[in-house]
Amino acid sequence: MLIPKKVKHRKWHKGRNRKRLKETRGTAVSYGTFGLKALESAWLTSRQIESARRTVSNFTKRGGKFWIRIFPDKPVTQRPPEVTMGGGKGAVDHYVFPVRPGRILFEIDGVDEETAERALTLAGHKLPIKTKVVSKA
Repeated sequence: MLIPKKVKHRKWHKGRNRKRLKETRGTAVSYGTFGLKALESAWLTSRQIESARRTVSNFTKRGGKFWIRIFPDKPVTQRPPEVTMGGGKGAVDHYVFPVRPGRILFEIDGVDEETAERALTLAGHKLPIKTKVVSKA
């Protein structure tokens, strides 16, 4: 799964809620011909990204080229169960990527339109947000 090799700060703040904010970076299909675009905001875990990647890889029989346009670098901490308040912030449990509406998550090229659309749709089902398949304009 995807985790950073090295980080400047081990633990981050959560950040404020940016539900209605639109994404400004990574909104165009730039590498492949078809892309999977996020329509909602959420934190995507490295497990969810890996699950979507495996789905596309399996469906296309490893044909064509596939790009993952996001990388989970935000650490999420968690305290052990049944621990009282106090005692500081918990240990890093997993990493996430905060997705906002409009972000291109994955791109694919080298396969026909029907295959690409079906593969990306299946990948979208693995994610906790609404997505849509877009093509290069």
